[in-house]
Amino acid sequence: MQAVQPDQIRNIVITGHAGSGKTILTESLALSMGLINRAGSIEEGNTLSDYSPDEISRRHSLNTSLINGMWQGCKLNIIDTPGLIDFHGDVKSAMRVADTVLVTVNASTGVEVGTDTIWEYTKEYYKPTVFVLTKLDADRTRFNETIQELQDHFGHLVTPIQFPAEEGVGHHILIDVLLMKQLEFNPDKPGSMTVSDIPDIYLKRAEELHQQLVEAVAETDEELMERFFEIGSLTEDELRHGIKSALVSRTFFPVFCTSPLHLIGSERLLNAMVNLFPSPIERGPEHSLCTSGQNEQLLEPDPAGATIAFIFKTMSEPRIGEISYLRVYSGHLESGHELQDVQTGQLEKPGQIHTVIGEKRTPVDSLLAGDIGMVVKLKDAHTNDTLADKGTNCRISPITFPVPVLATAIVPITQGDEEKISAGLHHLHEEDPSFSIEHDVEFNQTILKTQGETHLDIILSRLEKKFNVKVETAPVRVPYRETIRVQASAQGRHKKQSGGRGQYGDVWVRLDPAPRDSGFEFTSEVVGGVVPTRYIPAVEKGLREAIASGTLTGYPVVDLKAVVYDGSYHPVDSSEFAFKIAAGMAFKAAIEKAKPMVLEPIAELTVTAPDQYTGEIVGDISAKRGKILGMEADVRMQVVKAEIPQSALPAFHHSLTRLTQGRARYSYHFSHYEEAPAEVVQQLVAEKND
Repeated sequence: MQAVQPDQIRNIVITGHAGSGKTILTESLALSMGLINRAGSIEEGNTLSDYSPDEISRRHSLNTSLINGMWQGCKLNIIDTPGLIDFHGDVKSAMRVADTVLVTVNASTGVEVGTDTIWEYTKEYYKPTVFVLTKLDADRTRFNETIQELQDHFGHLVTPIQFPAEEGVGHHILIDVLLMKQLEFNPDKPGSMTVSDIPDIYLKRAEELHQQLVEAVAETDEELMERFFEIGSLTEDELRHGIKSALVSRTFFPVFCTSPLHLIGSERLLNAMVNLFPSPIERGPEHSLCTSGQNEQLLEPDPAGATIAFIFKTMSEPRIGEISYLRVYSGHLESGHELQDVQTGQLEKPGQIHTVIGEKRTPVDSLLAGDIGMVVKLKDAHTNDTLADKGTNCRISPITFPVPVLATAIVPITQGDEEKISAGLHHLHEEDPSFSIEHDVEFNQTILKTQGETHLDIILSRLEKKFNVKVETAPVRVPYRETIRVQASAQGRHKKQSGGRGQYGDVWVRLDPAPRDSGFEFTSEVVGGVVPTRYIPAVEKGLREAIASGTLTGYPVVDLKAVVYDGSYHPVDSSEFAFKIAAGMAFKAAIEKAKPMVLEPIAELTVTAPDQYTGEIVGDISAKRGKILGMEADVRMQVVKAEIPQSALPAFHHSLTRLTQGRARYSYHFSHYEEAPAEVVQQLVAEKND
């Protein structure tokens, strides 16, 4: 295939709630474009875009997948994305490089939590957004109600372009209020769309929706508004021009209708992609940050400019190695083209360049500005890296991935696999930056933070398949702390004589409660040289070692001030070691009298959920010893702010998913420590004594 100029490229990402028909829509578009001869199915595991073994077995998209084809002289790069919220890292990475976001909405179920979440992403990236109703030939479809839901959720600028003549089983006719024509489809037959006049039975409704469409488009442009006031209508070309401009400025959100399982509406949607969706040039220049002076620079999609390309997805495949999906924002990319990784300064010389249709790769000579493709054999460049001509030093702003919320500790099944696990996880993280890896030094735990349970399962499955290493999961240990309630003093006297030089250290230590989160403070009030100055550091060291393990539960002791104020020494037998031991003895004796207590970490929690679930969520937080701080409405959702013990977060994650059928999202961060209740203390004491 020859390189395609930017004005003939359309970059579209297909997104939507899980099960809303993204993969089958991608399949129907591929069949309509002639990329395949027969549509695959999710049940048979033979679709173009869901080709990995995990996707086939789970019957869900788990990775970004790319197809491309020609339609009416334009190259369409179409990116299919996962619907499960656990894999929205892939959604955000694909959306970052697309010029138009297509949001699928199941006409039977309407707006779902994934629809809402994706809408927030489109606002974050300021992307032209189009809604596509799917499954209009299924039982219990509700076109009118779904349109109303879309307008209630996303505003009156959501405007239908089509409506079904008859929805439900047997549906195959659309009334297009932009063309003001009837579109009839022969189910399952590509290229069967026939265009005719609208029958009288549908004409009145079509005229009403056409007028709404004209008014909505006219509102987005002053010239069109004046034209509308003068004549009372707009021509089809004026409408097309107005829609394309309004898409770019996010002042208009059209709704198309499809039944992709039977190719109904697919051909018309392809026409709309060419005629209504913006090209990279019409979408406008890309913002970049140049390292010299940290100045922003606008990158025009000019094939003759300096080459700047952005890696939005990295994957590793057997027998091929690491592959990188990228978009060229400026210049042109060729095999062997020496570039520099702007982030690291590393020189890279991409191997063969490909265009992609699912798992099929086609070698090409070059990609021009605005195009999307794949390269192999990069040395050290990964997702979020910018490749540029040497000396250019401009980088594309990175993808902001969703923050992982589910923390799980992992333990190697085979002793000695720690290094293999670390290397494997590091490699997987380069492919999928939406999970994180942490090492808890206090408990010596390796902790994975993922978007959810399915995300965790997939990561561990890939770790086993790609790196031949198995792990078990374990609860993340909670960093409890101990502290004291009252002041207390005690003596620590270490005396040992066993022939030769003995050991002697004697100190009096006072423990004072300190403000919360103040940690540990040590001071000396020794006067008269009863404890020589040279031994004071040893006393401090002994105390610091002692606070590492409290007397109640064994957790570190915090928020106290330790004062050494008296003692004695022996001119021969005293030593730093003896005073360190004595200090530890004094501490243990004093803390028993200081009324020790246990502190537990508290997280500040923010939950966003549909209003109907608020009562159950509040009840669940309270049942887990949480405290509700407040609630506020956020357009269509309720936002609950609360404090909850860190120990309750894993159970809260599972119950929130169950209570809301996955329609809620949440975030949290450490807030403070507070006294743990008696039942928690008893459990911790019992664990220590086991």
